[in-house]
Amino acid sequence: METYGACHSVQRFLFSGRSPQLYKAERRRLDSDPLDTPKTLAIIAGNGVYPQAMARAARAAGVARLAVAAFQNETDPALAPLVDEIEWMRVGQLGKMLNFLQKSGASHAVMSGQIHPRNLFDLRPDIKALLVLARLKRRNAESIFGAIADEMKAAGIELLPATVYMEEHLAPAGLIAGPRLKPRDEDDLRYGFQVAKESSRLDIGQTVVVKNGTILAVEAFEGTNAAIKRGGELGRKDALMIKVSKPNQDFRFDVPVIGPLTLEAARDARLRAIGVEAGKTLLLEKEKLTTLANDYHIAIFGLGEPETI
Repeated sequence: METYGACHSVQRFLFSGRSPQLYKAERRRLDSDPLDTPKTLAIIAGNGVYPQAMARAARAAGVARLAVAAFQNETDPALAPLVDEIEWMRVGQLGKMLNFLQKSGASHAVMSGQIHPRNLFDLRPDIKALLVLARLKRRNAESIFGAIADEMKAAGIELLPATVYMEEHLAPAGLIAGPRLKPRDEDDLRYGFQVAKESSRLDIGQTVVVKNGTILAVEAFEGTNAAIKRGGELGRKDALMIKVSKPNQDFRFDVPVIGPLTLEAARDARLRAIGVEAGKTLLLEKEKLTTLANDYHIAIFGLGEPETI
């Protein structure tokens, strides 16, 4: 999800020189696409430009009607002209969201965008949300959003992967934009990739900042941009950021995203490069992203699991 300020995904917080032999992208399908293009698609939209990119991509794929569940103080009103119907609600109004999705006539839905952490502390879950939470023995992202998906399924709505219709925006392996990397930088990216994978497995964070073989920052609740800033301050300059997906990540609920604001945060932190997981990270506004990477002299590099023999 693009890191607009100290943000986490709407999926996570609805309630609460190239070296291809070293970086072989994991090209598993993220999930099954629908067999037929749905006539109506519902978008559960957080902030940033991701929901707008999703709306345009769905239209290009032939979706005739778009209905949006939008969140107050989060979703950009600029999304409204791109869709056919939009309903505004507070974060945590699960009952209202489910009712809207049913009335919209959508048989499929997708989550896109982010919710700012500050709004999580003003959370006022409705009765439906409280009932769902009460049934959970463990309240983490996977269990909560698994329960949401179950409620949607019971209402006749299938939740699709957040990458559906966005395949052309997925990061390729190798150098994507910016200057070529030195061997030392590639070593740091590989090391950071391994640490970020472990951190994400423990559900701590999906981003790390590294320099000369030393981990400077690990993302936690503060979000990606804050971790970038902290790592940049400690490294002073020329550190590298790596962002990955979780092992066995459910891409219906969460997908790593970078965009122009990520590049701006990296420039402010004086980073040298950004490593992203190839095939599993969305690149928003790719043309602008490429231009900024070249202008700021920051490499963007697609990483994958090391090749095994």
